[in-house]
Amino acid sequence: MAKISYLNTPFTIKRLSLKNRIVMPPMCQYQAKDGLPNDWHFVHYVSRAVGGVGLIIVEMTNVAPNGRISPNCLGLWNDEQRDQFKRIVDAVHAQNSKIAIQIAHAGRKALGADDVVSCSPLLYDGTNEANKQWQYQTPRELSKDEIADIIQKFKESTQRAVEAGFDAIEIHGAHGYLIHQFSSPKTNLRTDEYGQDKLLFGEQVIKAAKSVMPPDMPLIIRFSAQEYGKDGYGVDYGCKIAKRFADAGADVLDVSGGGDGQLDPANTPDFHAGYQVYLASAIRQSIDLPIIAVGMLEDHYLADYVLSRGDADLIAIGRGLLSDPYWPLRISSSPFVPTSYQIAFK
Repeated sequence: MAKISYLNTPFTIKRLSLKNRIVMPPMCQYQAKDGLPNDWHFVHYVSRAVGGVGLIIVEMTNVAPNGRISPNCLGLWNDEQRDQFKRIVDAVHAQNSKIAIQIAHAGRKALGADDVVSCSPLLYDGTNEANKQWQYQTPRELSKDEIADIIQKFKESTQRAVEAGFDAIEIHGAHGYLIHQFSSPKTNLRTDEYGQDKLLFGEQVIKAAKSVMPPDMPLIIRFSAQEYGKDGYGVDYGCKIAKRFADAGADVLDVSGGGDGQLDPANTPDFHAGYQVYLASAIRQSIDLPIIAVGMLEDHYLADYVLSRGDADLIAIGRGLLSDPYWPLRISSSPFVPTSYQIAFK
């Protein structure tokens, strides 16, 4: 039987010390009211902590009401939301797991909002399977004053996350949401400085978040290293995004892909186990930061192999943890080396 040699080993980045390399990535639950986490979220996240996940990342949590994917999504634009999150954070910590939160704005992918905004007034042409009661709307273009206001909202939401006791912050710059919309040549048609420098908005959000985070608290940035739609950018541009965001202050790179609209076979990888690992590998070769890999990696032998090759430092298990909250405990019954292998990034 093959041995699990890497997946169950510890990992440290700044003050964040994880007992294993297993990450629960953000996955929307669409169970919130007024952006508030409730008992559903408590059970959802704490059960994965009981199941042994090293790092849990709370689903996309939004900086403004019109930044939500749906009216049923989480928010962090007020203190009541912050206080409800603290209950979850404390319970996860009691199970010896660590917890981060993904902070975001949906931009033109907001559904059920009265005021849909983006960098440019382009309608999103992708599918909407999870929230069919609402339709995508053509967004209005943000003014520069409104851009500054959204950056401030990211800063304020980050501050609330710090106060709630989260161990790390993830900024969502992937999957066609607002930061991605600014970053993409397809969707950013502006002629001002935010169009001439398409990564400026993301850079400013990262710097704003870092300004209210403790110096030893890691900031994760999730980004699409490749777009999968027609005329989408390739991994070379994804490497440029990674470098710019790393220079802005990102401590960990959560590497994903797609989100720019309907899939184009010419730009889309085959959907098989580990189908996005090539993106993590490409970013790893260009940037010396810890990498999270994602994409059908719930086969623990495959996940361990990805780590053994050095393609990533952490493995995000999404659907595998949705179907089995105790996935880490189950795979830990396989042979592994629990204590002798640890890499610490400072």
